[in-house]
Amino acid sequence: MPTAPHLHVMSAPSGAGKTSLVKALLAARPRLAVSVSTTTRKPRPHEVEGRDYYFVSNEEFDRRVAAGAFLEHARVFDNQYGTGREQVAAKLAAGHDVLLEIDWQGARQIRARAPDCVSIFILPPSRAALEERLRARKTDSEAVIARRLADAADDMSHCLEFDYAVVNDNFDQAVAELLTIIDAGPGQRPAALAANRPALKPLLQSLVAKNP
Repeated sequence: MPTAPHLHVMSAPSGAGKTSLVKALLAARPRLAVSVSTTTRKPRPHEVEGRDYYFVSNEEFDRRVAAGAFLEHARVFDNQYGTGREQVAAKLAAGHDVLLEIDWQGARQIRARAPDCVSIFILPPSRAALEERLRARKTDSEAVIARRLADAADDMSHCLEFDYAVVNDNFDQAVAELLTIIDAGPGQRPAALAANRPALKPLLQSLVAKNP
């Protein structure tokens, strides 16, 4: 792994499997630390304060925004999400590589403020697979699932803003590809996993098509 702590940003449409991938990465690389986001969203069953998110009211979130407490923040699905500035700085100072799980809006802010970060976008193998995974979670209503599917194409249209893209079709392969990106030092990152690689173009076009 790189000798100096580094900042990694990972984004994905809802249902692409990002959370499971991150858990596998943390198990494989003890030096890697996830920055826990703050959100105004209500906790889902089994979510734990401080482990999955820091849950706050809209008023408290707005107060922190005004105080400059967030490295990035964005509104997603009527809820607000943000990354604590001090939390990230403390983890980097402690020698950890830091991984941010954030949406494309937040990733864009991070890239502007930390241009040497490594950004990765997770893609599903198809729209059908994305819908299947959303339904398998059994945490959202039909209306929420429909909205997530409708917004997924817009999310994925921002894939080319990222340095790398990994298709989560075979889970073990996706983990291996992510580790290849994370383990590589600056200037040694794998071009074969670049977001703009020609081989990815047909899949990306099908995922963001208005009328698939």
